[in-house]
Amino acid sequence: MYRIMLFPHDKDTSELRRALWAHRIGHRFTEEAEGQVLWLANPQQQDALMQLLVRWQRGESIMPERRVRPSSGASLAALRQAPVTATALGISLLVFASMYLLGDIVVAMLTIVPIAVVNGGLAFGSLTEALASGQIWRLLSPAFLHFGWMHLIFNMMWLWYFGRQVESLQGSGRMLLILLLSGIGANLAQYATGTVLFGGMSGVDFALLGYVWLMSRRAPGNGFFVPQMLVVFMLGWMLFTMTDMAAAVGFGNVANEAHLGGLIVGLALGWYYSGRARRQR
Repeated sequence: MYRIMLFPHDKDTSELRRALWAHRIGHRFTEEAEGQVLWLANPQQQDALMQLLVRWQRGESIMPERRVRPSSGASLAALRQAPVTATALGISLLVFASMYLLGDIVVAMLTIVPIAVVNGGLAFGSLTEALASGQIWRLLSPAFLHFGWMHLIFNMMWLWYFGRQVESLQGSGRMLLILLLSGIGANLAQYATGTVLFGGMSGVDFALLGYVWLMSRRAPGNGFFVPQMLVVFMLGWMLFTMTDMAAAVGFGNVANEAHLGGLIVGLALGWYYSGRARRQR
């Protein structure tokens, strides 16, 4: 974060805060001994921030005008700017729709090991045998399985939020690397517990959280930003689902090891690339 300006303790900055968020300028206010300090997340937005500050100090309106509904062209442009994230999102939606149309055959094709019904019960194959027979996709494919609307919506929301940020700042190659390593790492972590029927993009989401958070902390000049309360919420949620209380309120069937495995991969990558960014300064 970059220190921009100091305001007196009694200065009302609420309108400025709302306008900065409305203009999508990542920032933070902190209470210091000498007053309120405004910090900027991305130095490339400094000119836009200073223009708003000047207008605000003059008493002018600084809230953005009501936006016209985005055209389909603008939406397609946003997808083209984050092709890996958009592709992962599209595959997840396609798989979810296929599960409703084709049923369990889709699930059986994408679980980490082959599944079959034998004598009225489920029989599970071996991951080693599956890989030896060429079914390499099973290492990653469970990440695209979602078993309910809420499961799908929340995972896609965080995927789009973090993934688009990674692609816009560091390119599609970095996003693809995070997706592959964290997806496979999360799936193997969950499989190591003896679980076979699991799925979801949440392991990748937690990897992206860890990656973006470490980049914003250790290499703020790269422009990454994540609200601290979002970090607290997501980590708190992960810890909550590991407790018996989660099962008592209907959240017991959660791939906790996949969340943890993805987070560890994201933190490892974030530590490596943020360290490299610091050495290059």
